[in-house]
Amino acid sequence: MDISTTYLGLPLRSPLVVGACGPLTENLSNLRQIEDAGAGAIVLHSLFEEQLHKDRFELDYYLTQGTESYGEALTYFPQRPLFHVSAEAYLEHIQTAKQQLDIPIIASLNGTTTDGWADYAKQIESAGADALELNFYAVPTDVSMTAAQIEQAYLDIVHSVTHSVDLPIAVKLSPYFTNLANFVHSLSQAGINGLVLFNRFYQPDIDIDTLEVYPHVLLSTSQDLRLPLRWIAILYGTIPVDFAATGGIHHAEDVIKLLMAGADVTMMVSALLNHGIDHLRTVDQELRKWLQDHEYSSLSQLKGSMSQINCPDPSAFERAQYIKSLQSYRPQQLSIHLAP
Repeated sequence: MDISTTYLGLPLRSPLVVGACGPLTENLSNLRQIEDAGAGAIVLHSLFEEQLHKDRFELDYYLTQGTESYGEALTYFPQRPLFHVSAEAYLEHIQTAKQQLDIPIIASLNGTTTDGWADYAKQIESAGADALELNFYAVPTDVSMTAAQIEQAYLDIVHSVTHSVDLPIAVKLSPYFTNLANFVHSLSQAGINGLVLFNRFYQPDIDIDTLEVYPHVLLSTSQDLRLPLRWIAILYGTIPVDFAATGGIHHAEDVIKLLMAGADVTMMVSALLNHGIDHLRTVDQELRKWLQDHEYSSLSQLKGSMSQINCPDPSAFERAQYIKSLQSYRPQQLSIHLAP
């Protein structure tokens, strides 16, 4: 059974891609295991521009911290910096991965300045990455900044990067745009090759006993795939880029749904954190069996078959279906008493 696909111009043996995740991709032995389990490609954990700034000032940090402390101070030794992966280590990780693995290695970058995005993209290209994912992970909180200004800032970054490197470029977006379809159309015109939908923002929690705000990571479930499924189905055939679905991909059924919507690849993270890297083998086997049972000879027959332009009911992805869903829903135990 042929389950090969292409993504960002790269031929992949499988649509199963491991998404950006430090615990999964920082360790070279994990990367080898991921390849052996059948993944089509690997997206490395993100390199944050803050890490590169940290590298520049790290020596000064260690030399100056504690200079005003007395010898018996419990906090005399320097505290570990926020970021533990240096830029140099990240670039070396790319080089080593490329030397030891045969599947494509996609780097991930999250910058803070327009020049920074381009400069670090050049370094990643020099390290040998096959492609680059621009991880637009930022939460605008300035009430004076308009939606148009935010979108233009992203477009400026894309222009800067695409004019600085020859790597295929994907952009990982959040769904929080006034008109997502219009914005991704502008991104495609700016020269990107792919879209990764969607970024799942970290959401803080509050400890009501210690009165502290703390990180609370929630792994995805299969229910989370509905958002990327809907938008990939809407955009497929109208925006000339490749689509990667991320968030909620745990089983072969999830992969099949997203491929039908129009995805070129599906990126798995939470499922592997829950079940281990070998879970890739299970999904691969189940995907092949389903395709064989349903008499598909390749993924190309499947891809986009249930997108909006090919779906028997195109309105299923739009407002009319929302109204229909509300009207048709019936709770299992109806305990609501309506007034006469």
